[in-house]
Amino acid sequence: MMKYASLPKVELHLHLDCSLSYAVAHKINPSLTYTAYKNSFIAPAKCTDLTDYLKRASKGYQLMQTQEQLRWVTYDLFEQLKADHVIYAEIRFAPLLHTLKGLTPEEIVECVNQAVEECIVIHGIEAGIILCTLRNYNEAQSMQTVKLVEKYKGTRVVGFDIAADEANYSIDNHIKAFQYAKDHSIHCTAHAGEAKGADSVWETLEHFAPLRIGHGVRSVEDATLLDFLQKKQIHLEICPSSNIQVDVFDSIKDHSIHRIFNSGISLSINTDARTISNVTLTDEYQLLEKTFGWTLAHFKKCNLEAIAHSFASDKVKRSLQSKIEEAYVN
Repeated sequence: MMKYASLPKVELHLHLDCSLSYAVAHKINPSLTYTAYKNSFIAPAKCTDLTDYLKRASKGYQLMQTQEQLRWVTYDLFEQLKADHVIYAEIRFAPLLHTLKGLTPEEIVECVNQAVEECIVIHGIEAGIILCTLRNYNEAQSMQTVKLVEKYKGTRVVGFDIAADEANYSIDNHIKAFQYAKDHSIHCTAHAGEAKGADSVWETLEHFAPLRIGHGVRSVEDATLLDFLQKKQIHLEICPSSNIQVDVFDSIKDHSIHRIFNSGISLSINTDARTISNVTLTDEYQLLEKTFGWTLAHFKKCNLEAIAHSFASDKVKRSLQSKIEEAYVN
């Protein structure tokens, strides 16, 4: 088996509030035991569905309600990224989840942005921030979130996303926000094709027009959709272990990633939620090698596609590309 730990990697789909290590969770809440952390922050190998999986997400954001806590969690994530040899990450979170103790959405975004800036200098890892609205939010909350992306353009904030439970909430409340993003040249990605089938990807593409789809793994249920994704170069941010946990597929051998890759669709490999799924990119690469016989060539292609479809500047993209080209040599 290849040693992937020391290879440079790119990650586009990573939730800040779902990636707290025990060290930082215990620092914020000293009464938290490791057993309690394992039981409440880390999901079992198989959840009943996405809703069940997402119950763990609240454990993270509840510990991220002050500026100090937000800084600690951001610093903690960068230490995890460094250990995993990630050279570029797009870190996403929903600012409105962090207002429970009185912080304003602006204070929240500014705090995380500042912490990311500091961590980039400390660790030499390039990074961007994606602000998320949530499926269960109303139209005003979605508009508030997309306007935060606009307000902080030119900082580390690089894009807009919609996350959370796609199976139980329609897209209706969010069409206006994505139209606003389009009108203001804001980069967009959107979760779809995970808890619901190919139809959710179609409606997301039609009404939100994102450049990327978060997950999108159920696109294989529609051959016409696969052709469309390939022709339009829509990038899929695939998170293999997470998809198995939320029961999109029975086991990793049933996962659609190999078929999607062979269809010529642009995709990247991501952890989604490093704590909830208890996984690193190194783990994911080893899993794909073991299950589908993936080689360096597969991972090189996925990393280069991630860079090409990232929301980074052209200058950063060129630098990242040369690092991947240099490291991934057979």
